[in-house]
Amino acid sequence: MSAHHTHESAAEAHHGHEAGHGSFKGYMIGFLLSVVLTAIPFWLVMAGVLESKLLTAVLVMGIGVVQIFVHMVYFLHMNARSEGGWTLMALIFTLIIVGIALAGSLWVMHHLNANMMPMTQDMMKNMP
Repeated sequence: MSAHHTHESAAEAHHGHEAGHGSFKGYMIGFLLSVVLTAIPFWLVMAGVLESKLLTAVLVMGIGVVQIFVHMVYFLHMNARSEGGWTLMALIFTLIIVGIALAGSLWVMHHLNANMMPMTQDMMKNMP
């Protein structure tokens, strides 16, 4: 085998490896989706679009999960063809971590709200 063939094979292998990485267009799509998926929950909460706080919280968390998948696909380049099986393990690990973070956050916020000392109007006037 000549040096020319070895160089071509290495270049093809390198190009095949690069095929899984994003292009400028892919990064821009991911960025725009991330911006939209950040703006929607912000708008839902700040404008008080929905009467139900529970429904608003569920929608914000759902959109957050969708945003995680957008980041995994467009920025971490995780798809069914990449890394031969490690993608599924990374997805399972991500889902477990997201579940723990969401459940833990909700648990902490619920208990903080339930155990917080009620404030009177006099106490609120004296706050800085």
